[in-house]
Amino acid sequence: MPRPSALAPFRHPAFRVLWAATLASNFGGMVQAVAAAWMMTQLTDSATLVGLVQASNTLPVMLFALLSGALADIFERRRLMLAALAVMAGMSVLLSLVAFWNWLNPLSLLGLTFLIGMGQALYNPPWQASMGDLVPREDLPAAVTLNSVGFNLMRSVGPAAGGLIVAGFGAAAAFAVNALSYAPLIAAMIRWHPPARTRPYAPEPLGPALAAGLRYVALSPNLVRVLLRAGLFGFSAVAILALLPLIAKGHPGSGSLLLGLLLGCYGLGAILGAAANPRIRERFNNEAVVRLAFLGFAFSCAVLSWTDNVWLQGLVLLPAGASWVMALSLFNVTVQLSTPRWVVARALALYQTATFGGMAAGSWVWGGVAGARGVDSAMMMAALVLLAGAIIGHWFSQPEFGKLDLDPVNRFQEPELALDLRGRSGPIMVMVDYKIDLEDTAEFLRLMARRRDIRRRDGARQWALLRDLENPGQWSESYHIATWDDYVRHNLRRTKTDAEVTVALRRLHRGEGDPAVHRMIERHSVTPADDLPLIGKIQVPGT
Repeated sequence: MPRPSALAPFRHPAFRVLWAATLASNFGGMVQAVAAAWMMTQLTDSATLVGLVQASNTLPVMLFALLSGALADIFERRRLMLAALAVMAGMSVLLSLVAFWNWLNPLSLLGLTFLIGMGQALYNPPWQASMGDLVPREDLPAAVTLNSVGFNLMRSVGPAAGGLIVAGFGAAAAFAVNALSYAPLIAAMIRWHPPARTRPYAPEPLGPALAAGLRYVALSPNLVRVLLRAGLFGFSAVAILALLPLIAKGHPGSGSLLLGLLLGCYGLGAILGAAANPRIRERFNNEAVVRLAFLGFAFSCAVLSWTDNVWLQGLVLLPAGASWVMALSLFNVTVQLSTPRWVVARALALYQTATFGGMAAGSWVWGGVAGARGVDSAMMMAALVLLAGAIIGHWFSQPEFGKLDLDPVNRFQEPELALDLRGRSGPIMVMVDYKIDLEDTAEFLRLMARRRDIRRRDGARQWALLRDLENPGQWSESYHIATWDDYVRHNLRRTKTDAEVTVALRRLHRGEGDPAVHRMIERHSVTPADDLPLIGKIQVPGT
């Protein structure tokens, strides 16, 4: 089967327009990042505060990404992204004005960059989740890679342009460029009209939606491994981005232009890495790619720890940039291809929480180490952590891209009930009866272990498997759901891969017809008012 073209997503007009508009926004973001980092070196000599500039951009993602992911799975993603862009544009205008009036100090600079980062945190999960609305599944890896290419293309030219703007016109002008860069993306987002998402049930409340996202990821071992390695990679690899302003400042008379050029080398390496990414993934499995990224970044940090040669520093930033894009794009694609659409924004948000949380912590830690022991020591320590990150892949290897069919099975039909239930009625208890031959017991238990994980992952509580003491071939699966609406959502979340377990269990069932399903509402008090004509158990065939 031929490998899909790396440019295949450009066949889709909406992706093409939004990708081009995102280039302009990324350019402004790179200009702003250089201006903020260099401004901090002029406002203070504290290495910790310089490192916290990077943390102020990444910490908001850790704090707000999950909230944004839940909102993106509940509400229209386009409107959420427009609101986030408005926040970023407004805060960029404010930062430009404060800098123009010379009111900036270290705390106000950190505070305003934090607010811009908060807008980015609200924007990222719905944007990443929208890839599935812009391109078909087979083009998704290429779309994620092209997003990385676009970002790093601007990272190769934006920092240099930012350095020139700061040197020629001041930081306020650079912040103003960033504010203007949001205009094309806002215009493109307004013109984009994605397919409306139809819901056969009421939107999930925010609190339960957050809990559902956490539960789904926690009960998905593949996703947990991705989050663990992504967090460790972000923590250790951010040392270069956090401390590069201090490296540039260490060359007397270089100014902000050198910082921009060094960041440009990093971005150029990322572009080269993105270009080589498809061929590398063809030749190596996912774990080998991640180990290569850890080792490549460790090599760059180690060289930066002992050389003061500016040319060598620029050269060694190339493999760092390539390693960055290889690792993060692979993590991103793995999450997207391992998660059904109903929870994909929340899964991506938790991935970003792990990655950017690690980056925020790393920025603070490496800045503190640089202040206490010097930049060289901080870089060498980061290289050692990266080396450890490659080694632990022996125990926490990255999963391969799943071939699972995560489209909804869409076979559930809400039963006609004899009781007048509301959507918030509950708790609901469900029991499913099976008759299993004794020789099939081992296979039945294996399938029920998978069924338990699926049930719990999709919202079931207090799952249990019961066996009749007098009739050992009689089994009952039981679980609880908070409300009737939650029960409907639970069934609509079933994917085609999940349905394979249901089909296998039906084959083992020896009773007449399908296993009997009992849906019951719990009562915690018994009063005369409870003596209704229809109470107790409602039995409905099917699953």
